[in-house]
Amino acid sequence: MVTTTNDRLGRSGPTAAEQSELVLGFIPLTDCAPLAIAAEKGYFAGYGLSVRLSREPSWANIRDKLCCGLLDGAQMLAAMPLALSLGGDAFRQPVMTALSLSLNGNAITVSETLYRRMLEADPTAMAQAPVSALALKKVIDADRSAGRESLRFAMVFPFSSHNYLLRYWLASAGIDPDRDLRLSVVPPPAVTSALRDGRIDGYCVGEPWNGAAVAEGVGRIVIASCEIWNNHPEKVLGVTREWAEAYPATHRALLMALIEACHWLDQPDNRAEAARILAGPAYLNAPQSVVAASLQGRVAYATGQSPREMPDFHVFHRYAANFPWLSHGEWLITQMLRWGQLPPPVDIKRAAEVYRPDLFRLAAQELGLPCPPCDRKVEGVHEQPWLLATSTDSFTLGADRFFNGAVFGAAEEEYPSVHRAGNGRPG
Repeated sequence: MVTTTNDRLGRSGPTAAEQSELVLGFIPLTDCAPLAIAAEKGYFAGYGLSVRLSREPSWANIRDKLCCGLLDGAQMLAAMPLALSLGGDAFRQPVMTALSLSLNGNAITVSETLYRRMLEADPTAMAQAPVSALALKKVIDADRSAGRESLRFAMVFPFSSHNYLLRYWLASAGIDPDRDLRLSVVPPPAVTSALRDGRIDGYCVGEPWNGAAVAEGVGRIVIASCEIWNNHPEKVLGVTREWAEAYPATHRALLMALIEACHWLDQPDNRAEAARILAGPAYLNAPQSVVAASLQGRVAYATGQSPREMPDFHVFHRYAANFPWLSHGEWLITQMLRWGQLPPPVDIKRAAEVYRPDLFRLAAQELGLPCPPCDRKVEGVHEQPWLLATSTDSFTLGADRFFNGAVFGAAEEEYPSVHRAGNGRPG
């Protein structure tokens, strides 16, 4: 049990949870860290919860087990509760989130062969920072002219930031992901071997599976997800609405334990210990050096290259990262509409059925943690961290720029209609 002042946000001691024994699912990714730390450092136990963490092989497993009641809750991709609730997924069940577990943490990696082809096709575009997909477009066009098969890219799940940010990056260069590539789903732990074996040419995945490809010398990172949309929503705690309504005190205790774990994770001195815990066989079963590199914001894009300093590569608590912003959910719905995953018309304001800042505020209040006064914010206008000040509190929020300069939403205004287009814009 962690009890030091620096590690604790507020109250300690168990709550009157209606259900004390829980099973929570996770995928072996670096950003499963909040669940691992809450278990290993005693935060769950501090709220009277006995939690068994269930390591799952794929996001489909997470979805199926949660919907069938085999999991009480799970680490989920930020778009999964929206897809399940709004009818995008084959399963349809009301799932909600009152807690964002992390921001950022993904990257697009390509094989060494494809990287060399991109560099030869357009060295100027490849020298840009961040790298655009223009060189990839030239490779695709050359392959089409020569009658070659389309390149094969992978992402981890159809309803994921990986899918949407990969498509966003591709579309900005005029690449249609559904016509110009073969895009498939590969579970995160399998992408590196698929790249090594030549079954795919590139992928978008979370850590440590980009760093693993670089360390092995089989791939190169071309762009990190935080370079596409800085501080984008990544993982959330997902529970069914039925479960949350049946066990409100348990849900609140779970939120509080995970908020404390996220707070612990975002103290820089704790990142090395977190890497040691996560690298073990119970979680990632991956080289500790690879896990530590991304957690500590040292991201090597190629074998032998000096790592880039990216202190916000993983964000777990700072910048109000745990707050379930409605603007995040609404942007994700626009991407589901854009790529034909939801039958229009769907009002993007329905994100409020799934993303629940009201429940987050109840947990935060018990922790003595101030919350932003608004439920949504404009996305894309801040190049640097910025201050949101109110009459009683102030909040340092993170940079939120899109790599193409787009701006999404307005705090008190209606958002524009959504159309599918190839220009990379969010709306």
